[in-house]
Amino acid sequence: MDNVELFQRVGLAVAIGAAVGVERHWRERDEPEGARTAGIRTFTMIGMLGGVAGLIERSLIERSLGAASAYPGIVTIGFLLAVAAVMALFELREAIAQHSFSATSVIAAILTFGLGVLAVTGDMVPASAAGATLVAILASRDFLHGAIRRLQWVELRSAVILLAMTFVLLPVIPSDPVGPFGGISPRSLVLLVITLASISFAGYIAVRMLGPSRGDMVAGAIGGIVSSTGTTIAFARRSREGANPISLAAGAVSAGAVSLARTAFLVGTLAASLLPALLLPVCVAAVLMLAYALFLSFRQQVATERQPPGNPFELVAVAKMAALLAGVAFLARAATQYFGDTGLIAASAISALADVDAVTVTVAGMRPALDAGLAARAIGAAVLANMAAKAVYATIFGSRPFAIHLWAATLLSTVAGLAAESLQAWISG
Repeated sequence: MDNVELFQRVGLAVAIGAAVGVERHWRERDEPEGARTAGIRTFTMIGMLGGVAGLIERSLIERSLGAASAYPGIVTIGFLLAVAAVMALFELREAIAQHSFSATSVIAAILTFGLGVLAVTGDMVPASAAGATLVAILASRDFLHGAIRRLQWVELRSAVILLAMTFVLLPVIPSDPVGPFGGISPRSLVLLVITLASISFAGYIAVRMLGPSRGDMVAGAIGGIVSSTGTTIAFARRSREGANPISLAAGAVSAGAVSLARTAFLVGTLAASLLPALLLPVCVAAVLMLAYALFLSFRQQVATERQPPGNPFELVAVAKMAALLAGVAFLARAATQYFGDTGLIAASAISALADVDAVTVTVAGMRPALDAGLAARAIGAAVLANMAAKAVYATIFGSRPFAIHLWAATLLSTVAGLAAESLQAWISG
């Protein structure tokens, strides 16, 4: 390692300490001199101390010519104990004087020292990322404390369930499909449950933060990136539970607009030759759906806003919705096998009852062997079938006003898209 890199590494250690020190000093900026345990100078020196400890460790390793040291890490451990002891002592005296209880500055000092060591002896990228994360956590104290005060038990329980399903249950579920026609993968089914629950939870949080008029629309747009079908079903269920159907319809329609834009992006990325036939009708339909969602959102702003539902998601209801979508996908694969290549359009429409992305990727992947006109018609049929399916799901799972707005947006955007396609064909022909 040359001297330039060593200076860079030590400079990163100092920068991490300075960044933490700025946040600590700013928080206690009104305190008189000598009334705070550590500020910008102290934390900058703690970061430098970590870098120096790392330099000493590297020097000892280099002098031993690769031989195993009898006491590896002894220098780092010694410095770390000294920093922790000094910080704990002065923080204790400050706590006694101010009658407060907090170990944040001590932990921050230990982390700053450790990141300084890592910057010199390890990878600089994780060290800098961890330093930025540490400063962000320290700076967000008021936000985090306020969020905890506003947190309800049902929200905490839902978050714990999501984390358990994602990081405990999902890794141990087998991924091999079970059953005929390609079967159903248990892991994919659990992942679908997690996706639907996450959409519902994200929508709940967005409504809590932004209010129903804007929160549902933003949550719907985000959910449309993952699954517009799942978002529609999740919002439909909430509308039947008593949440405001107008704002929820705005969210579901915005999810449909994002889904159309995503389809156009996939086609342009995977099969650009199909764009001339699909881009105009798909974009016209997407713009019209977005305009309808904005209309519903602005209309809701003048109405009395209700509180979000009392539960971010019901796991049983979410599991039922996931089973429904998995069953539709299973039937679609069976139909595809029976229809064969000659029934590509019908098979695409059936498959899109659950998801349009799989059809788009599959058909685009068949180019250039597949005729461009047939491929464009197959994707177009899938888009229309998926839009109609979401309106039907809204009718089955949602309240009457919610379903009416979904049908209105679907019909208007479908007519506009077909008109744009006809106009394009007339101009080109």
